[in-house]
Amino acid sequence: MYEVYTVKSGDTLSSISNAYGINEDELRRINGFSPTYEVTTGYLLVVPVRSGRNYQYYTVKKGDSIYEIAKAKGIDYNLLLQLNGLEKNDYIYPNQSLMLPADNVSLYLVKENETLNDILKKFNLSIEELMNWNEKIYLREGQIIGFLKK
Repeated sequence: MYEVYTVKSGDTLSSISNAYGINEDELRRINGFSPTYEVTTGYLLVVPVRSGRNYQYYTVKKGDSIYEIAKAKGIDYNLLLQLNGLEKNDYIYPNQSLMLPADNVSLYLVKENETLNDILKKFNLSIEELMNWNEKIYLREGQIIGFLKK
């Protein structure tokens, strides 16, 4: 999950990555920047979402892997990758912050050609329950939607 951040006077990629709890190299990768590129005031950056009741955060410890974290937290491996803008071969680093579903929330990756009715039936939800937990639902493949665990 991502949002757009407008670079302010005095910002650097290092200060922005620290504020969002991600590695500077990860921020460069997400935005397609070379190792020497520096941002300028007014530039729009894609950064991970760092708020919302559907999410909590995990600080990576030495020796952790995405697979082990997903297994330990009972989260789908591909969902964990998608939530954090990671690819299967990406490295994670100690003290890096990863976004996870909140304890009381289920997150789901929308599949191609899925309808709202499909999702409501699959999880035995009402439209009100689904709308209560999601600001916007586009039903595009790969969109992550959340709802209260039953």
